[in-house]
Amino acid sequence: MTLNGFGNQKAWAFNKIDIKPAILGGEKSFTGQWPKWPIWNPATDEKQLLEVMRSGVWSRSKVTDEFEKKWAQLLGAKRSLAVVNGTNALNTSLAQLEIGWGDEVLVTPYTFIASVSSILFNGAIPVFVDVDPETFQMDPDKIEEKITPHTRAILPVHILGLPCDMERIMKIAAKHNLLVVEDACQAWLAEINGKKVGTFGKAGCFSFQNSKNMAMGEGGAIISDDDAFMDRCYSYHNYGNPHGTTAGQIGAGTVMIGTKLRITEYQAAIGLAQLKRLEAETELRNKNAPYLQSLIGDIPGISPYKLYKNVTKAAYHLFPFRYHKEYFKGLSRAEFLKALQAEGIPCSAGYSELNKMPYLKNAFESKYFQKFYPTERLNYEKYAQANKCPLNEKLCNEEAVWISQSLLLSSKSDLDKIAEAIEKIQKHAELIVAKTK
Repeated sequence: MTLNGFGNQKAWAFNKIDIKPAILGGEKSFTGQWPKWPIWNPATDEKQLLEVMRSGVWSRSKVTDEFEKKWAQLLGAKRSLAVVNGTNALNTSLAQLEIGWGDEVLVTPYTFIASVSSILFNGAIPVFVDVDPETFQMDPDKIEEKITPHTRAILPVHILGLPCDMERIMKIAAKHNLLVVEDACQAWLAEINGKKVGTFGKAGCFSFQNSKNMAMGEGGAIISDDDAFMDRCYSYHNYGNPHGTTAGQIGAGTVMIGTKLRITEYQAAIGLAQLKRLEAETELRNKNAPYLQSLIGDIPGISPYKLYKNVTKAAYHLFPFRYHKEYFKGLSRAEFLKALQAEGIPCSAGYSELNKMPYLKNAFESKYFQKFYPTERLNYEKYAQANKCPLNEKLCNEEAVWISQSLLLSSKSDLDKIAEAIEKIQKHAELIVAKTK
């Protein structure tokens, strides 16, 4: 049997699917060890970290400067600023572009809460653009219908490490004179036509939280080619003290409203250690993800992610696919996930519907939103109706399945087990459905 050009390997997998699934008492498809995350190699990673710890210089200094310089160079950006997390990279970028009270920002509903909370944090109103379920990204075809006289910016999110269609988004932004801030918090080193994501808009924001492909425990960064903007961001992250073009009169002290978002030297040292592996790990994910995609793409009821044609590299923070229960005898996604987990395959359902969560109504009813916005703009029922995203609803509640990026650092023989497990579940779906009743 030959499927997808993998010949005997795929045939071997099919020979296994008659075995009873683990959830029905059979053997697991995978009994080995998946790669642990984050990776830390004492022999290669600890020298600079120990030097920092022993120096007693723990607050922001030369090691952070070094990390910022290397991060900017790797992405092909002029400047980089490290901050405490990706959330505050977004908060800072929107604040220093003066996006706030009275403004609307277009954003996807299929993302982590920080993408949207950063908009509300600055006093603006998020407007949700429904997804293209095949790519899991904001659908460019639906952007212009959401633009109003209040629209100030687009916040595209390269969610799951799969790039948005930035070339189309930038054309729409230019046509309507809108700012673009890229949420690349899951998209380290992803590319569109060889250009790194995060370098298309006015600012690109990244996260280095513990689960991320570029892990520092906590941390984030802003990149941009705009010196004046980056000077404002630097000043803002350091209490509003003068920096570069934000300098005021000598001895005048703090020149703008700011806060404290500086990272530590030991975080930067951890980041520099991780940075040494990032390119090789990204290349491995970019080999293994298409391989796994080819293995499961022919299974009826499984629709792996699609990349836009201009994507030359993805980050694959997650490997997503859509599950269609009608091809599995009506087995619900929740029960499918349990069956897949029983086979030794870590997986999850992913995001819930951000555009329907209580935080939005809470913001609209808060003192300052009530004080600033006219009543008609805070009509929550009208807002909820206008921000319905039916394709996102189906993705969140019925279809999406995630596999973590760390599994993509495995061998191809391990990835075969994922396909084998799915095929086994499908083969015995009727029995699994009966068991759940």
